[in-house]
Amino acid sequence: MSVWWPSLAAGGWRRALDRAAIWLVLLLLLAIAALLSEAFLRPNYLLNIFRQAAPVGIAAVGVTLVMIAGGVDLSVGAIISLAAVVAAVLMEGSAANLPLALAATLLVGGAIGLANGLLIAYNRVSPFILTLGMAIAVYGLTQIYSGGTARGVVAPGFREFFNHRLGGLVPVLALAFALIAGLGIWLQRATRFGRSLYLIGSNPAAARLAGLPIARITVAAYVLSGLAAALAGIALLARSGVSSTFAGRGLEFDVLAAVVLGGTTFEGGAAASAARSPACSCW
Repeated sequence: MSVWWPSLAAGGWRRALDRAAIWLVLLLLLAIAALLSEAFLRPNYLLNIFRQAAPVGIAAVGVTLVMIAGGVDLSVGAIISLAAVVAAVLMEGSAANLPLALAATLLVGGAIGLANGLLIAYNRVSPFILTLGMAIAVYGLTQIYSGGTARGVVAPGFREFFNHRLGGLVPVLALAFALIAGLGIWLQRATRFGRSLYLIGSNPAAARLAGLPIARITVAAYVLSGLAAALAGIALLARSGVSSTFAGRGLEFDVLAAVVLGGTTFEGGAAASAARSPACSCW
């Protein structure tokens, strides 16, 4: 006991409580909901909540990467709206158009993320101001592209596929969300790119001295955020079946809330994680 007790007395309990706080709150909310509704803890009910949260959760995966590097992306809500409209318009109600529609939607999201990354990395513009301005511009483009009204027809089978329940229980959309979240966790914890994000976010000067190409990594993070937002737009279209020019309005705040509640702060990567990150020679 004398070996580990001093470390706990020095703040170990507080750090452990900080790490577990969000899970304790979640368990408390689940317990209250279960008391208020007998149906709440049924698997179908919980998985339906997971399916409904998919658009926000998918976008949050990309924004998490950006915020670990010390940035922020307020354009994701606008990208979600534009992605839903582009996908619906290009589908034109035909299953044969699905590959083109989905590829073009991802290209649009990635291109907006690329523009964000280039402007932030090479012009030292405030990420908050730049991405907020980008959101306004993208909403304008969406209005012009759609004519200010809902356009496009979802291809047959598109909604049915994503809302189908595997084994009569697990929605495909919820499973897609879980897979993308797993990919995001793998990028953060098991790749040099993820460890580089932590180092850049916690200590840019040290990252520069370590030889990391900060600008290129920053651009890559914003491109991934744009791609994740485009996927979120596709998920939102699959869930609702109707495109709208303002379908994603306000979702950027839900996404930021999800990222912060997940443990990522606006201050960038954790110093402890960065300290374990070797200089990245793969870039």
